[in-house]
Amino acid sequence: MRLLFWRKRRKAEMLANLKVSEFVDRLSDGTPTPGGGSASALAGTVAAALGGMVCELTLGKPKYEAVRPEMERARTALAGLRRDLLALVDRDAEAYDEVSKALKLPKQTPQEKESRQQALSKASQFATEIPVKTAESCLAVLQYVNVVAEKGNVNAASDAGVAAHLAHGGVAGAILNVRTNLSGISDRELAGRIEVRVKKIEREAALALAQAQAAVSSRFSS
Repeated sequence: MRLLFWRKRRKAEMLANLKVSEFVDRLSDGTPTPGGGSASALAGTVAAALGGMVCELTLGKPKYEAVRPEMERARTALAGLRRDLLALVDRDAEAYDEVSKALKLPKQTPQEKESRQQALSKASQFATEIPVKTAESCLAVLQYVNVVAEKGNVNAASDAGVAAHLAHGGVAGAILNVRTNLSGISDRELAGRIEVRVKKIEREAALALAQAQAAVSSRFSS
């Protein structure tokens, strides 16, 4: 009874509310969730926070008054993306749990097999939608970080660079989670559209990371 209560309490516990050390322990404890999808969303969250930090270090400085409107827009957008991605840390774990439940459904009779396949397809679609949202949000973070890297406080250029790499890692990790669930979607036309979508995100993220790296390098040389 005590073990069952503990499992229920752990399941109800929001990953986003854990201490850093607790979250890391949960990642390493041998359970499927949290896993790579939650870690990708967290990488994007940290990237957005770092980008916001650079905005704060830029705003209010007379030297950067000309870029104040851009920094204010970036700060607002990054704050919203940070909240979205933090929520996706838990949503990704929930999506995996739905797939796991579908896989455990009985499949002895033709009716059971059909019901199980339908449940698995629905759960797999949900398990692709969440990391697609994570990938899109991380890409948006990366694009705002580009502005921050190019025009923000030069003393925090390295922080912007770190944010760019974390955001790109979030994109790449989320896309891996999309692709691992595509085979479970019975609607192959839908699966194909999702693949086209993530390929576009992938290309845009690679370009954005290269731009951020170039911006940071130029700030170092100046």
